[in-house]
Amino acid sequence: MVYKCLIVDDDLTIAENTAEYFNIFDISTAFVTGYDEAVRFLEENETSLVLLDINLGDRSGFELCKKIRSEFDMPILFISARKSDDDILTALNIGGDDYISKPFTMSILLAKVKAVLARYEKAVSMANAVGNTPGQAADISEPSADPNGKMIICDNIFLDTSTHKLVKNGEETELKVREYNMLLYILKNRGRVVTKDELLKYAWEDEFIGEGTLPVHARRIRMKLEEDPDDPKILKTIWGVGYIIE
Repeated sequence: MVYKCLIVDDDLTIAENTAEYFNIFDISTAFVTGYDEAVRFLEENETSLVLLDINLGDRSGFELCKKIRSEFDMPILFISARKSDDDILTALNIGGDDYISKPFTMSILLAKVKAVLARYEKAVSMANAVGNTPGQAADISEPSADPNGKMIICDNIFLDTSTHKLVKNGEETELKVREYNMLLYILKNRGRVVTKDELLKYAWEDEFIGEGTLPVHARRIRMKLEEDPDDPKILKTIWGVGYIIE
């Protein structure tokens, strides 16, 4: 069967109630309460998004996330009562797309899931329409910058290729090496989806780093680039594919 959302939570009451609430609002949702159940479910069904708890009895949601990421590209949103920075960074580093703390308001969680699903479905359509070839690098030998090394991103924001700094409303912000390389490569390929594999191979020149590190760097770039990093208007994620600056 095909579902919009799968909830994986060892708390049966939370899993069941959340699934029931989502289904009322036409988000077809199933739930499981353990690691093995989740693996079997994904082998037998399709889903567009996974809501994943960290604590799964004797198994870990982190472990399940890595398992899912090895086979699927759908968005994974962690939901957990654990709020330490280490847990959040681990979740994002291994392939999670967002981290939602418990307790959560059901209506707000639904709104977030709807927004992610809408972006994911649009992203799939865009990727199919664009027809990107994974791993195909663009010719970036000549920077598309003005004589002063400025690459315009949008009004009042540009990347200074001479200093490797981001300039926003006249204020300079330092970029770490990988942040700069990632942003530069996406800018040089502006208007098309840049795949995860492509970024690892051509922007970082390291295919052996896990793709789960990309959302972390994208988040750091957005913190410096966007007015609202949680609702990015410039650097957009194409779920399961990569990133684009339109």
